[in-house]
Amino acid sequence: MTLRVAVVGGPMYDHLYTLFEDRDIDIIVHADHPTLNREVARMLANGERIDVLATHSKYAPSQAQWLQPLDHYIVTSALAPLAVELCRFDGAQYCVPRLIDVRIMWSRSPAIPTTWAELADSSFTFGFPGRESGLFGTFFELVVGAGGRLFDDEDRPCIASPEAVAAIQMLCRLAAKAPADLPTWHYDQVDRALLDGRVDAAGAWPGGWGPIRDSGRALAPFPYPSGPRRRVSYAGCHAWAVPTTCGDLGGALDLVRLLTSEHANAIDAQGGSVCAHMGAFAAVEPENDIDRQRLEITTATIADAMITYPSHPRFPEVEDAGWQAIHDALRGLRTARSAVGEIQARAEAVLK
Repeated sequence: MTLRVAVVGGPMYDHLYTLFEDRDIDIIVHADHPTLNREVARMLANGERIDVLATHSKYAPSQAQWLQPLDHYIVTSALAPLAVELCRFDGAQYCVPRLIDVRIMWSRSPAIPTTWAELADSSFTFGFPGRESGLFGTFFELVVGAGGRLFDDEDRPCIASPEAVAAIQMLCRLAAKAPADLPTWHYDQVDRALLDGRVDAAGAWPGGWGPIRDSGRALAPFPYPSGPRRRVSYAGCHAWAVPTTCGDLGGALDLVRLLTSEHANAIDAQGGSVCAHMGAFAAVEPENDIDRQRLEITTATIADAMITYPSHPRFPEVEDAGWQAIHDALRGLRTARSAVGEIQARAEAVLK
């Protein structure tokens, strides 16, 4: 039976799909993650068959009603425990990790400001996603780095805070120095702006190393900028899941086992990703001094600075409302304080 597979697309992910070339696989969705999520949600709600799904530990709780628990089917002992745990929800393994996604800084200069405040006050132009999850994640980093929170200990929204207002004001200051089209940028556009010299520095996810390496540009890695209280980088895990609409459970599980194998993870690692398979990541040999620095900074960031989202089925709705309000502020359509009030109100409505 031909397996129907929905995957995330882009330069950071597509190299792995060479594994599909000699297999009976129909890629029914191949898109950036927000587009993938929307299309998959429509298909699953209509009961359409999807055998294997590329998802994310952040999105899996919202998809759990359509996902098969994989605890008794997939052995995860070779995968990083942190990644495995991030992919659990409500006591079940609804997805298994592909890679850990955490940003570090890349710069065209051998020295850069080390804090967000210094970066905003400097002549540096900094690129970041101007929409969707990447924009909300940058906002989240600034809030937490300043000592604020978006949710309390009971996962209730506490977004309306001075730290949140200051975070959006900071994003507006950074965007004002960047190219005028930054509010349209998604992840790949940020990487492209860095490689094309349109910005001096940018945060890049691990899979961005491949294009950076292959570009021949003189770029150097650095730890992410620090807030007044701490340095943080918003992260999570890309993962694989098997929907309840799967038409060939055996074939789907075999494919997930292949995709979580050391061989598949080694392919991801060669592209720069922090693959979830511990053996495959440990086997990565730095290609040069820049690569060694990249690996060291990324590993330290995962250990000491990684923050993640609340494991809530409706968190993606909060994130979606949040980035749109912040996006309006970037374009001068509302104040930072108004945007924060809107995010808080929408979060309360969604999570009540």
